Amino acid sequence: MLKKLLMLLMLWVPVFAVAEPLPVEQIAPGIYVHHGVHRDIDADYGGDICNIGFIVGNKGVAVIDSGGSPRIGAQLREAIRNITQLPIRYVINTHVHPDHVFGNAAFKDDHPVFVGHEKLASAMMQRRDAYLRNQINWVGADAAGSELIPPTLAVHGSQTIDLGGRSLQLTAHAAAHTNNDLTVFDSATATLWTGDLLFVERTPSIDGDLKGWLTVIPQLRSIPAQRAVPGHGPVVADWRSALDDESRYLATLLEDVRAAIKQGKSMEQAIGESTQSEQGRWVLFDIVNRRNIGRVFPELEWE
Repeated sequence: MLKKLLMLLMLWVPVFAVAEPLPVEQIAPGIYVHHGVHRDIDADYGGDICNIGFIVGNKGVAVIDSGGSPRIGAQLREAIRNITQLPIRYVINTHVHPDHVFGNAAFKDDHPVFVGHEKLASAMMQRRDAYLRNQINWVGADAAGSELIPPTLAVHGSQTIDLGGRSLQLTAHAAAHTNNDLTVFDSATATLWTGDLLFVERTPSIDGDLKGWLTVIPQLRSIPAQRAVPGHGPVVADWRSALDDESRYLATLLEDVRAAIKQGKSMEQAIGESTQSEQGRWVLFDIVNRRNIGRVFPELEWE
């Protein structure tokens, strides 16, 4: 059954070639963003919940995340073609999560360099079967053609790529939101693409290392950005204040779960009581906060 499912997902459906372009906003010269909606990844979520977009240089285009299905990727590609006919030279994935990477397949015929954190390829390999198995449930018929395309350029530390007249600084971070988080800084416009290292409005979700994330946040602050494109939520100029909000939530989560463990409380008790001071501040709080506590509680028990 799994083999048949994987074969179905690998099929290419020609309708993607005539996809309607995604709406995009130009937030700075040559910087275009499509804003995802605030939905959890669950049945029929649609593949369009994170911020994706592209940067146009004098010689080519870099895609920053490609969406949650080949159709979303194809619609992003159509949006690019409405603006420029320059070659799509790079497709950059900020991390492994399915809402950010399954659109890659729509760009295969452009023969771009696929870019990601040095640990992205192994993360894709570990999650491949589960992601492909769930993809039909997540996006329905739009799952056709889904595949996880690993990076052909793996970033260790920091690396710069050139689009012609603008350079993008790529930084691979230590484990935080995931163990394969990558940020992109466009020095020409001082625009920082944070991936899911920054959530605005939406509850931050943990799939990596909570304490590591709290360590990475001060490192992000040192980047001389005038605006940030978060993984989820609106583009923000006052992005360091948004980092303050995120840091507060994560620190509260760490403190509350540690306290629950010290008091001998169960995970279920911690889920019902921890981080309640953040209730009402975030979208999808009950769903995501419960999941976060379930992830960090067993790890903190072994501190």
